[in-house]
Amino acid sequence: MILSNEEINEMSVNELKEKIMELRKELMKSRGKSASKVMPENPGRVKEIKRTIARMLTSIKKRGKTINQ
Repeated sequence: MILSNEEINEMSVNELKEKIMELRKELMKSRGKSASKVMPENPGRVKEIKRTIARMLTSIKKRGKTINQ
């Protein structure tokens, strides 16, 4: 499931970390399928997953900076 920015901002840091782990597992499965020459169900899904993970990591880092300052 791909999350919007509002959903990401509403989640706690621990929830974000758990969701990142889930998305990384899904990304590994998708990459495995493409490596074995199997056509993925949704070819754009890998790109969506990578972008969502990046947005989540950015959100975590921003929160860390605001807490420390």
